[in-house]
Amino acid sequence: MTVFTLEHHPPVITVTRRPGVRANLLATPEQLLEQGIELVDTDRGGDITYHGPGQLVAYPILDLNRLGLRIHPYMRLLEDVVIATVASFGVVAGREDGATGVWVAAGTPEARKIAALGVRLSRWCSMHGLALNVDPDLSHFDLIVPCGLTGRSVTSLRRELGDGCPSLDNVRLALEKAFDAAIERLVG
Repeated sequence: MTVFTLEHHPPVITVTRRPGVRANLLATPEQLLEQGIELVDTDRGGDITYHGPGQLVAYPILDLNRLGLRIHPYMRLLEDVVIATVASFGVVAGREDGATGVWVAAGTPEARKIAALGVRLSRWCSMHGLALNVDPDLSHFDLIVPCGLTGRSVTSLRRELGDGCPSLDNVRLALEKAFDAAIERLVG
């Protein structure tokens, strides 16, 4: 198992090839330039999302055949990893019906997305992955309809925990530990 973790500098908005996704870009080219945000086409699944400083992005490179996984169980594994990661800092999160990702106050009208997922597979090896909002500039999400989900809010560990927000490095360590535990459960 290899998992690359990073922050995107400069910030980017990534857009998939799915028809109609560009309609979820709310910002003008001038607004993106003014805020120093690049617009990048991507070959991952999903819709449109933002990546930037204060956000922990993980790119797992996994042979799903060796792990006995197909795409939907793999997506649930990624969600489980994030749920365990944020739980280690006292944030309760879960899944929302019909909305991939990880949500604080899942299943309630106050549900807030704390992590987005978008993957690509080639010969059952995974690429791309997840983005966990630790302490990003959440106003940048106002430039898009995140993941194409109209009327849904985005949150971060900073917004949920205030001054108790862990450092990005501490979140990275917790995420790596959660990945290790998830893979260990699969391979025994």
